[in-house]
Amino acid sequence: MPVSVASAKSMLLRQKILKKCREDIYHFLNHENGQIAIYDAVNPTAAGRRSLAIEFGEQDVETVFIESACTDERIIEENVRSVKISSPDYVGWKSEDAVKHYLSRMSAKIPHFETMEESELNYIKMFNAGERITINNCTFGYLSHRIVFYLLNLHIKSRHTYFARAGTSREEDSYKTDARLSDQGRLYAEKMGRAILQHRDGERQGLIDRGGPDVPLKPLKIWTSTRRRTVETADWLYDQGYSVRQRTQLSQLNPGVCEKMSERRIRAEMPEEVAKHEADPYHHRYPRAESYHDLAVRLEPIILELERQQDDLLIIAHESVLRVLYGYLMACNATDIPSLSFPRNEIIEIIPASYNNEATSIPIPDLPPELIPSSPEDLAIPVPPSEGPSGTATPMVLGTPRICPKPGTPHITMTSPRNGYSTPPGPGEGSLLLVERALRD
Repeated sequence: MPVSVASAKSMLLRQKILKKCREDIYHFLNHENGQIAIYDAVNPTAAGRRSLAIEFGEQDVETVFIESACTDERIIEENVRSVKISSPDYVGWKSEDAVKHYLSRMSAKIPHFETMEESELNYIKMFNAGERITINNCTFGYLSHRIVFYLLNLHIKSRHTYFARAGTSREEDSYKTDARLSDQGRLYAEKMGRAILQHRDGERQGLIDRGGPDVPLKPLKIWTSTRRRTVETADWLYDQGYSVRQRTQLSQLNPGVCEKMSERRIRAEMPEEVAKHEADPYHHRYPRAESYHDLAVRLEPIILELERQQDDLLIIAHESVLRVLYGYLMACNATDIPSLSFPRNEIIEIIPASYNNEATSIPIPDLPPELIPSSPEDLAIPVPPSEGPSGTATPMVLGTPRICPKPGTPHITMTSPRNGYSTPPGPGEGSLLLVERALRD
């Protein structure tokens, strides 16, 4: 199938768009507390890459190029079928025609492509979706090394991730008490376990009914925090033979001095803290408390291991932890994370895909009404009563506009989780530009 050659007019338009993209990057890094920008472009020639590095260097931006090379034809065709032809370019196309057209586009680019060998540039080359990785380290800083470590944990195998709340406790809810599950909490744990197992069996049978292969389900692994009620929420599934692992990083957000304080008392005693919190609910921390950014940093090892996970995974945790993990997987803006809500009568299922992640809710039937409510909404500082069912009182803003889709509502949203956290650079970190391109894109 012939591939059209770009006209002079289209090339000029492309250059204008690229220039505007770079202007957006500078604004993000210089005026929006941006820390990392991902500039997704082919950049096929050594001369073009050198020019980019010089331009970004003049703006005091460190540049790291990422090249993804693939010589495995099986991976290439699977990628084209599952990813590329689902792009807007191929709406209305027959599958086979779209595959042939995209493969011809790739072939047309190969003669003009120059693989990365510039010794003076920072670059990372990945081969065959993580089979091998090469690094040219000229001026790698802390963030560059973290990116390398992150890339080492990625894979292209599909799996499902599930989020569920912990059950209610028998004693007064308290961050310090670490109470055990109540009788209602144990009832919830069993009903939640039965709901997820029935859902997985139903998905498998549905695949078979649609002509899919009759293969066993992927193993289901379960992670909990080390808090008692979270561990005990997984006991029913553990008794059914499922693997349960306790992770200290999954402990809930520490509310500090605000534990058990009412909203009225917080406003009366800490008006300056309230103003700071309302201005930036993601980064602000109350005295001796954690912010959501602190929690996200604490969860970094969990996120890396989550990316490495190839089996299906159920995470049972406090709502504050689920907010951060959901925000990462579903590409939420940082300002939206404190507003996410996870009622106890549903399990959230997230299925990864290349362009989009899909999140849907799995209902947990026949729960007592008092177990269902999540954190209160439309309050500037919603601190639940200590006896409330949603967990430890934590000073969070829930009045933020929901740019990120609400958990539990079937939807599709952009999957790149790297745009979720707009955090000020730490000491010595500076700005980093990630220039990403694919050898056969």
